[in-house]
Amino acid sequence: MPSQTLTPTPPSIAPNNLLKNASNDRICTAFGIKITPDTSIVHIAKSAGYDSLFIDIEHTSLTIKDANQLCIAANSAGITPFVRVPHQCGDGFIQRVLDLGAMGVIIPHIHGVEDAKRAIRISKYAPLGKRSISAGFPQFEFAPLPVDTITTEMNAIGSTVFIMVETADALETVDDIAALPGCDVLLVGSNDLASEIGTLGDWDAPAFLDALEKVGNAAKKHGKLMGIAGLYHRPDILERVINEFGAKWIVGAQDVGLLLQGGKSNSALLRSLEKTSSKNGTS
Repeated sequence: MPSQTLTPTPPSIAPNNLLKNASNDRICTAFGIKITPDTSIVHIAKSAGYDSLFIDIEHTSLTIKDANQLCIAANSAGITPFVRVPHQCGDGFIQRVLDLGAMGVIIPHIHGVEDAKRAIRISKYAPLGKRSISAGFPQFEFAPLPVDTITTEMNAIGSTVFIMVETADALETVDDIAALPGCDVLLVGSNDLASEIGTLGDWDAPAFLDALEKVGNAAKKHGKLMGIAGLYHRPDILERVINEFGAKWIVGAQDVGLLLQGGKSNSALLRSLEKTSSKNGTS
C-alpha cells in the first residue's frame, strides 16, 4: 500500500477556562502569582485544582518577561493565564502582554467609560478595536496562521478584557461600561473599591454589599461576566457574590499569602512538639 502523508492540523488557540466554565454556568477559580517567576508554580497551581492564573505585574517586581514565561507554561498546561498590568502603563505595554501569551488583560484604576474604551481599543483587533496585527503567538503554539483566523480567535477567546471596578467613578458608571462591546469582565477590586466608598475593613457594610450587587446586575444586564478579587478571606460574602450576584471569575489567595499561611502553620506545629520539660528549663 502506498504510504500516506499526514498533514498536521494547525493548532487552535489555547483554551480559555473562564469562558468555557462560564458557558457551563460554573465558576473559574484563579491562583494569584505575585512573587514567583519560576514556571513550576504554574503546575503547582494546576495540581492544586485552579482553573486560571492571576499574574500580577502591577504591585510586584515581576517583569513582562516573567509574565511571558508564566503564560507560555500555563497555556501548555491548560490553566488559563490572565495578567494585570500596571496603572497607566501605556497601550504598547498592554499589547505586548497579549502578544506574549496572556489570554486576557486586567486593567486597573478605570475611572469611567473613556478609560474602558481605551483599554478595549488596544486589546481587541478590528472591528472591536485597533490592536496592531502581528504573528507568532504562544497562544497558537507559534504556528503561522491566516490573519483572519488569528484576529477572530483572539477577539473571541484570547484577549479577554477585564475592566476593574475599584473606583467610585467606575462604580457610578458601571452600567455604561458593561454596555461597551469588547468589555468582557467587570472585575471588582474589593480593597480599593471599599477604600473609595469609605467601607474598607467593614466588609458587611450595606454600601459595600450594594456595590457588589450593582456590578453583578450590570454584568447580567449586558451579558458580561463578573469577577471578584480580594475577598477570599470572607467565603460567606463570596458565596453571595457567586450564587446571588452571578460572579464567575473568583480570585483566590496569592502565592506569598499561601506560603506565609502554610509556613506559620508548619512552624507552629513544630514548636508544639517541644517537650514541656524543655520549656520549664529541666532536662
